[in-house]
Amino acid sequence: MTRSLPTPVTAPALVRLKSRGVRHWTNALFVLPFLLVYIALLVVPVFNGFWLSLNEVDVLSGDRVYVGLANFVRLWHDDIFRGAIRNTFLFVLMTTPAFVALGLLLALALNRQDRIGTVLRTIFFGSSVLSVTIVTLVWRLVFMTDKGLLANLMHAVGLESINPLTSSALALPAIGMVTVWWIIGLPMMLFLAALQQIPEEIYEAAAMDNAGRWRTFWAITLPSIRRTVALVAIIEVILQFQLFGQAQLMTNGGPNNASRPIVQFIYEAGFQQWALGYSAAAAQVLFGLMLIGVAIQMWVSSRGQP
Repeated sequence: MTRSLPTPVTAPALVRLKSRGVRHWTNALFVLPFLLVYIALLVVPVFNGFWLSLNEVDVLSGDRVYVGLANFVRLWHDDIFRGAIRNTFLFVLMTTPAFVALGLLLALALNRQDRIGTVLRTIFFGSSVLSVTIVTLVWRLVFMTDKGLLANLMHAVGLESINPLTSSALALPAIGMVTVWWIIGLPMMLFLAALQQIPEEIYEAAAMDNAGRWRTFWAITLPSIRRTVALVAIIEVILQFQLFGQAQLMTNGGPNNASRPIVQFIYEAGFQQWALGYSAAAAQVLFGLMLIGVAIQMWVSSRGQP
């Protein structure tokens, strides 16, 4: 059996290969500034934070003593930290489905090209540009005992007024409701952008087949925006795991630590108790929980996709 000899590489072909490699390296130079900033501001702090979590740090002298996993063991036996984990998970479970459902509902209702739809979209999105300080101040006035808007409404229907921020059972749901009211505009706009990408011809074909609204929604609209639903869910899981400002300003983690999230625990351990190693260990736990939550959300969202 005869074997064919390899085709020799000619000089022009070799020049083209070299020039192509030079172009690839030239293109990589455009990415280099972003890569350097990414490494400096994200990768390096992540590794520094993990190393800090394995040490006991004296803030005044700057001395470090390697303690291994002692900070993590201490967290495991800390009732306040375990409560903060429970509060954070409950908050994510309360708010993320609400963001997805209400954001999609608002997008479906306001997916209209007229002046009223434009005004309503602006109103619902307008609260998202407010700072957390303004939002919490307004809602603390709403929840004010005997004088707030909620108390007046309850008095009007013959009920005794209650301030949910002073109730261990209602404080975290109240913060969740405020958070949904505050930033529901972002999920709504993402869903609106996805809905406007669906071709009208598909709906026209469904109308010719006498498909009802529910049938059209389940068979056309929802499958077409499935990736956006997953995107909104992942974004909100990441954001709501980082709950801090609302809980800090509305309840300060109370009453009885019923609304203290993990980020507030990290802040108090690091900047009030000056236990930097302990605070860094809690931050690593939060980072791991966020990765697990996002991985589960992506796995659930990818099921059934082709």
